[in-house]
Formats: sequence, structure tokens, C-alpha cells
Amino acid sequence: MALLDQWKKVAYDESVGQAQLQKMWGAYFQTEKEIYIQLLKNPDEVVRGTVRELADKYNVPLLTMTGFLDGINDSLVEKNPIEEMEEDTEVNLGFDKALLYKNMVAADADWLYKLEEWNDIFDEETRKALYKEQKSSTTIVKGTKIYPNDPCPCGSGKKYKKCCGRK
Repeated sequence: MALLDQWKKVAYDESVGQAQLQKMWGAYFQTEKEIYIQLLKNPDEVVRGTVRELADKYNVPLLTMTGFLDGINDSLVEKNPIEEMEEDTEVNLGFDKALLYKNMVAADADWLYKLEEWNDIFDEETRKALYKEQKSSTTIVKGTKIYPNDPCPCGSGKKYKKCCGRK
């Protein structure tokens, strides 16, 4: 069984109970935060190695590193083969800084996008712009409602109900 399948089996196993899952995810999020702190200290360095080597480097269990690799994959410049990844698979952590920040915002991971390490990467104005860009990208904007007695938007001068609203 591929590592990602093993991770998903553990991470989403509801048979262990809600309390156990919450405890597992709480520990995972803390570990994830610690790895990101280390990565953001030198954001231009592309960390490479096998899944096992990275797990050892960051002192985390193999499946926790698998979950981390799954989470960061959409933010990487060069994607990892996470679906068929095994412990000896070569992977990298070369991330696009702006994309990573926006993906953290999209995931509502405020414990990650509010890390102090971001201050050395982006100034406050840039962080706000990235935040706003991400949030507005998922906002649905409806057009203005046209009522039957409003002037027709085609410019004919007729009421909407007597013009384009008849169709």
C-alpha cells in the first residue's frame, strides 16, 4: 500500500472516535507548524531527499511526513509523485512563496499564514494583498438584479419587461 493511502487510512479513520482523531490532528498541526517554521527560515533553499530522509531530518514519523508532503504539494514549483510515493521516493520541498501563503489562507490555517517567519519574506502590505487576492478568488459576485420595470440594459429606452425581458 502506498504511503499516501496509509496516511489517509490513519488520518481519516472515524472508527477510532472523534476525540482520538482530534488529538491526532492537533499533534499533526503542531508538527506541521514546526516544519514550516524551519522551511520559511530559508525559503529559497530547495530541500530534497527521500521521504524517509525528510522524516528523519524533521524528526517526524514517516506517515506524518507523508501527510505534510500531501499538504504542501499544491504549493510546490515541482510537484512530488504523492499518489505512488514510497519511503525511498525522492521528493523536494521547493515551494512558490506566494502560492504557499495563499494556499495557507485558503485552508484557513491561520497558525501557518500568521507565522512570524513570513515577515522576513513578505512585507505587511504584500501579505495583505496576497490574503485579499486569495479571499476574493473564492468570492462569488452576483450581477445586479434587473426588475421588470427597470430600463432595459440593452439601451433601447424601453422597460425591461417590454424588451429583453419578454424572451
